[in-house]
Amino acid sequence: MRLFFARNAFPLAVGAIAALFLGLFFLLPVLKVFGASVLDATGRSFTLSNYTNILSNRFYINGLANSLTIAAAAGFFTVLIGVPFAFCLARLPIGGKPVLLALAALPLVLPSFVGAYALVLLFGRSGLVTGMLQAIGIPFDSIYGAKGIVAVYTLTLYPYVVLPVTAAFKAIDTSVEEAAQNLGSSRLRMLRTVTLPLVLPSILAGALLVFIEALENFGVPFVLAEDKTILSVEAYKLFVGETTDNPASAGVLGMLLIVCTVAALLIQRGVLSRRYYATGSRRSTPLLAVSPLIRRLGAAWCWIVVGAAIVPFAAVVVISFLQFSGPVLHFAVSTDNFAQLFQRSYRPLTNTLLLATLAACGATLIGVPIGYIVARHRSRISALIDVVATSPFAVAGTVLGIGLVMAYSSGILILTGTAVIIVLAYMVRKLPFSVRSAGAILQQIDPSLEEASINLGVPPASTFLRITVPLMLGGIVGGFVLTFVTVASELSATIVLYSGPWTTMTVAMFQALEGTSPGIAAAAATVLIICTLVPVALVYRLLRRHELSML
Repeated sequence: MRLFFARNAFPLAVGAIAALFLGLFFLLPVLKVFGASVLDATGRSFTLSNYTNILSNRFYINGLANSLTIAAAAGFFTVLIGVPFAFCLARLPIGGKPVLLALAALPLVLPSFVGAYALVLLFGRSGLVTGMLQAIGIPFDSIYGAKGIVAVYTLTLYPYVVLPVTAAFKAIDTSVEEAAQNLGSSRLRMLRTVTLPLVLPSILAGALLVFIEALENFGVPFVLAEDKTILSVEAYKLFVGETTDNPASAGVLGMLLIVCTVAALLIQRGVLSRRYYATGSRRSTPLLAVSPLIRRLGAAWCWIVVGAAIVPFAAVVVISFLQFSGPVLHFAVSTDNFAQLFQRSYRPLTNTLLLATLAACGATLIGVPIGYIVARHRSRISALIDVVATSPFAVAGTVLGIGLVMAYSSGILILTGTAVIIVLAYMVRKLPFSVRSAGAILQQIDPSLEEASINLGVPPASTFLRITVPLMLGGIVGGFVLTFVTVASELSATIVLYSGPWTTMTVAMFQALEGTSPGIAAAAATVLIICTLVPVALVYRLLRRHELSML
């Protein structure tokens, strides 16, 4: 027994820290939300009347239907544009693939609700494009409502489909396709009956990520929904408007959101369990020999999709340097919007950078060791930790924020209203990025180096710090940057947890939109875009230099 603990001290310590952190700041808040949903207004007696009241209310039933419909539509359209995009990147001989892939991934690190506001500036009732269309006699109402929300989700979340499906297309065993063609199948039929079914797991995985992200998103429906009921927004409204000791109604909506995401995951697993998808590919799949017309059409499709996703963000940057008189836009270059944004204080910007840095450091310090034990010390316990550590992705930020407030607004540990609770929420929400990036890079590192070090008497913890971490540097930095940029643009948990001194840029933009100050909102959006793009560019250059120095 003593020998067992001596050999496994490091993974046991990591597992204990992970269990403590996730138990206190993820599982406990979720249980608090569940408890609120089954307790009466006093928070003392068990009742199911909260569910009865919500599920018998047509307003909230419509909200549930709207949320599910919009999330499903977003999943469908991202697949519709993402799968052909991925096929063109993986199988067609088109130029500029590295640039296309980089631009395709860019929307993942840009704030989605900034994209929503950009569409309002372009296609809103007083939008630039709306005015041009109406001036030439083309009827166009506005982008508000379900169509606008789905459009934003499609243009900002399609990389969730493109990235895994591109890898799946490249991993197909060509002998399967060759067998189909030898049996007389045309290329189109082969694509429909052989190729696409083989990449179905990746398609469904990407669609599931889009569905979950769309279901829990707060910022985009806040900007575009208008009078359309969306569960994530209504949960926030019910929580801030609660007058009783127990936020029962908000708890019910929070649990409905969690149940919907779990149901989507189970449906995906059920579909995939019915068939076998593995092939025996041992080399990269060759490009298809196609006509110049097909090659040009494929390249055009990719550039159109990338352009449609990036243009709104570029437009909001340009518009932020134009002059506004109230809600009216004037075509005169000005920096007044930025002056008004920072007139009172630079605190929102410094808060954003500070909180994002602390959260990224914390998520990295906890997530990388978790990723290590999950990849290197496979067991039922590590598998359970892996599931719990990646589960926050499926919990809406508003729900987690509500749970944290309920758990830490009284008692021994009071965190509500402090920066600590905001950082903890960010760490929990973005922990999956660190765990997954660390686990992925470890799959490419030969464990024999670590085994040799341990066999020579170096303790596992020292081996991890001196040998494994330097080899994992690229994956660690990638996870850190992804955490930083997504935290900098986070709104759903922030809007529940922030207090006056800890206002962030996302909250400043939220307040500007509530106060009908489009110029200030555009300036805040531009600052957010800069906060996300600059770190990505800097780290990319540093990693390139590191790679060149290793050659």
